[in-house]
Amino acid sequence: MSNAAVDRAEAFLQSSGRLLERRLFEQRFRDGSANAVRAVLLGYRNEDGGFGNALEPDVRARHSTALHCEVALYALRDAAIVDAEIADGIAGFLASIAEEDGRVPIIRPEVLEAPHAQHWDFGLFPAPSPNPTASLAGMLAGHGSQHPWVERATAWTWERLEKPVEAGHELIAAATFLAETPDRERSALVADRVMASARTAQGVVLGVGDESYGVTPLQIFPRPDLPGVDAFERTLYDAFLDELAGRQQADGGWPIAFEPVNAACAAEWRGRFTLEALQLLGAWGRL
Repeated sequence: MSNAAVDRAEAFLQSSGRLLERRLFEQRFRDGSANAVRAVLLGYRNEDGGFGNALEPDVRARHSTALHCEVALYALRDAAIVDAEIADGIAGFLASIAEEDGRVPIIRPEVLEAPHAQHWDFGLFPAPSPNPTASLAGMLAGHGSQHPWVERATAWTWERLEKPVEAGHELIAAATFLAETPDRERSALVADRVMASARTAQGVVLGVGDESYGVTPLQIFPRPDLPGVDAFERTLYDAFLDELAGRQQADGGWPIAFEPVNAACAAEWRGRFTLEALQLLGAWGRL
């Protein structure tokens, strides 16, 4: 992609994106401040240490959820921010809602009182899904959190990864854990085995242009240096990257392929998709 395409994306974010995505764009592409990202992100934090307040656009509730906490941690990761204070606050909140084995429900019943996408009309993914516990445990450990919940969830995740991971969003959670856990040696040893099912897993889209619901190889592996990335051949990544670059719209943003909760949600998702498209293209050497 050309610099002009990045400039058009920036103009779209300035006109239609949330402040968070604008600050993340500036930090990644315009030498912006990581502290500015952190300041915006803290506006979504609640007194319980968790995050809410529609940080995840599909769930408009103010309440803290594991889903919103995961989005917050991804934002910190994308801005290369390591913050033990935020991490420990999130871990404390997660401990307050965790199952006995350490797993956490991705959302809570009270959030359903606010506008939300219908696919969130449930709480805990069926056992033994690693989504979102694995990704949360990995990213929090990467921040250096030694909260007891992080230790418990990390132990549970390593045990869970001894069994096959066979769904798209679960593969994202597992890949995030393997990328972020401080135990790099163990991660390298198991990554290929854990990701061996990626090509046959339910909810993984392998055809460029396939509009069925699922995640793509680029969503599982947003960078080419991640453990397990060789689960897919490079030509497949290249095909999805070509398709992604070609989806930029006339207004500079990227589209969404689902029905949003409301107009605010639509605008927020387009800003988030635009930023994510630029991050993926940049990480894979297309910018």
